[in-house]
Amino acid sequence: MKHILIVDDEKNIRRSVEMILKEDHHEIFSAENGKEALELVQKETIHLVFLDLLMPDMNGIEVLKQIKESSPDTTVLMMSGHGTIEHAVEAVKLGAYDFIEKPLTKEKVLISARNVLERASLRAENRVLKKELARKFTMIGESPAMQDIKNQIMKVAPTQARMLILGESGTGKELAARAIHDQSPRAGKAFVKVNCAAIPEELIESELFGAVKGAYTGSVADRDGRFVQAHLGTIFLDEIGDMSLKVQAKVLRALQEGEFEKVGGNKTLKVDVRVLAATNKDLKAEVQKGLFREDLYFRLNVVPLVMPPLRARKSDIPKLVDYFVQLCCEEIGVKPKSFSSEAIKKMMEYSWPGNIREVRNVVERMMILAAGDVVQPEELPTQFSESEPAYQPNWSEHKTLKDVKEAVERSHIIRVLEKTNWNVTKAAQELDVERTNLHKKLKYYDINTEKKGDSEGN
Repeated sequence: MKHILIVDDEKNIRRSVEMILKEDHHEIFSAENGKEALELVQKETIHLVFLDLLMPDMNGIEVLKQIKESSPDTTVLMMSGHGTIEHAVEAVKLGAYDFIEKPLTKEKVLISARNVLERASLRAENRVLKKELARKFTMIGESPAMQDIKNQIMKVAPTQARMLILGESGTGKELAARAIHDQSPRAGKAFVKVNCAAIPEELIESELFGAVKGAYTGSVADRDGRFVQAHLGTIFLDEIGDMSLKVQAKVLRALQEGEFEKVGGNKTLKVDVRVLAATNKDLKAEVQKGLFREDLYFRLNVVPLVMPPLRARKSDIPKLVDYFVQLCCEEIGVKPKSFSSEAIKKMMEYSWPGNIREVRNVVERMMILAAGDVVQPEELPTQFSESEPAYQPNWSEHKTLKDVKEAVERSHIIRVLEKTNWNVTKAAQELDVERTNLHKKLKYYDINTEKKGDSEGN
């Protein structure tokens, strides 16, 4: 039921409109002048106002101005038997939804009210969705490491600078990218994410830049790419280290000149986008191997942002657990459970190789599987009860930070593969990475799964 206010100095008109609108079961208020109308708007939640233009003491335009100042979400429909184009234009400029002429018919009143209220409902739903989306992508944590990240974002977001977001998988690189966009002048425009590791190499060029009809098999019509979709907004190139050299060249041109052609096309397109990129790879090492263009690396790495792993910000774990308890329970429709202090202690002692993604997975699992209302330490997944000796690198073997990082990553991948009986699909789910991305890592680290068991889970 919606609240509708009818404002007109003629009693018969107020009664007629009220009778029409009651058919749709709305609650109706009425006022015979502007002063009464403004008092009602202050006291009640009014969704729609039918407002007469010409009234004694205070005309409809003045009432409209004051309604929009005190209650901007209230929709106003102007009515007049002596309306002019000038009045209509002025009313719309001041925020009126529309201008309808007297004499009012039943159809005109009902259709206008239904259109307005449907639009208002969509607007309210959109606000709720935006609020939920903003909550879903909130950066949780008050540790010194996270405060430093938030301060860097606050300084750089209002600029047009490109940023390269670095960090291990699951550290929140996408959250940082969204925070940069949301705090930038482009916040009202599109934020377009592209996972470069998840798109087959033969399709990523058309995905980014679009394609003309007939450019490849199955291309039955012209289509825009992600750069066009992000025009005036932000494009986030996630896992950019997995992009082929051919596509890197075209991305470089788009960054340098702001222009490109669709696949199979010869028309040059210009776009205005802010580019944010992220990777868990060491791009300097990739450049040295000839797998990543040095000129593109320098174009992207105007301002680097290094996301800390969760083991470097363990004081944020309780806040993350609380956050994911609420989020996961809303999504899967179960009653929230709390974690005992002993369970939290065990979680604080754990190294979290999967970072924030692993926290979410553990919390969601416990919300479904834990027996009581409080999660006990013995109910946590097996990795929490296993002794986890601190990794001690062999310094004669691993001389650089990259060597150490790769040795740890290789060791953890093998550990998870062993746990899943060398099932690559299950291991990818456990590691929270794309299966294609895991295959690339298996090849890179020379890990052979063929003789270990059913590698694909078929």
